Amino acid sequence: MTRAAVLNGLGAWVPPRVVTNDMLSAELDTTDEWIRTRTGIAQRHVIEPGTATSDVAVEAARLALKSAGTDRVDLVVVATSTPDRSCPATAPTVADKLGLSGVGAFDVAAVCTGFVYALATAAGLISSSVVDSALVIGADTFSTILDPADRSTRAIFGDGAGAMVLRAGRPGEAGAVGGFDLGSDGSGADLITVRAGGSEQRGSGAAAAAADTYFRMAGPRVFVQAVRHLSGSVRGTLAKSGWSVEDIGLLVPHQANARILGAVADELGVPADRVANNIGRVGNTVAGSIPLALADAAVRGRLTVGQRIVLTGFGGGLSWGSAALTWPGISTPAIGNDILEIK
Repeated sequence: MTRAAVLNGLGAWVPPRVVTNDMLSAELDTTDEWIRTRTGIAQRHVIEPGTATSDVAVEAARLALKSAGTDRVDLVVVATSTPDRSCPATAPTVADKLGLSGVGAFDVAAVCTGFVYALATAAGLISSSVVDSALVIGADTFSTILDPADRSTRAIFGDGAGAMVLRAGRPGEAGAVGGFDLGSDGSGADLITVRAGGSEQRGSGAAAAAADTYFRMAGPRVFVQAVRHLSGSVRGTLAKSGWSVEDIGLLVPHQANARILGAVADELGVPADRVANNIGRVGNTVAGSIPLALADAAVRGRLTVGQRIVLTGFGGGLSWGSAALTWPGISTPAIGNDILEIK
């Protein structure tokens, strides 16, 4: 292969509204200690009424384009499970808001693994010369689909977005993306789901139960599956890249839960100081999680040119995936609505 997708820009954004654990405790039967000990989360960012996923995506995309020093790309791919509408896709709306009307644009739905799937898709289109550049965005507003009375999901999820700009380049240069590992297991669809609203429920002829209109997750069972598949997928990506665990300069896992991050690191033998972790400040931002965590590491000065990075995600589907890249030393703007400190 003589052509590869190369990371050329990175941006991330979270809504300005912060919801702390104490704020949740005032509404629900929970405490700051209960949330922190089970998830590692201290706060999350939540959109205001009138904000849609496309708005969050556009903010992160603008920062990524600024990082890349461009205002044009050939393709926009949005990974999301909370689109503006069930039809049409959100990506064309995002492209239009960015002044990119006319370029190819589509959504990828793989829940928390969505960004890795979107990245693999865009990288494949670049390496096969279908396009020369792409904007890959992970954006979700899970606050819009959470049961207001469910303390477990409301404690975990926040809203946010991250974006990458990719350009055509050479496989060996810094920033080249490759070594993808993707997988799924549809028999676990009920573990992470919103039952109502799709063709399955609508086609049944039965009205949707109120509980089925909200996101549900079988936490303990998801924990076991997440650790298994995240670690297995990382190993798959390392094998395809010709890397070893010791070569990983930074592991950037989907920020699902602090205990999951720790268990995956232990399973792989990756020291904690080589694992990106910003879940305490933003919670689980679903498709936005991985690029947000990478941008956070970049802003904190944790990355050096040529450093080997592995991205990995696990989510509904069940789905999982990983990707390898080397850090190109790009300029990363400060994350929109600074999340460097817990408020």
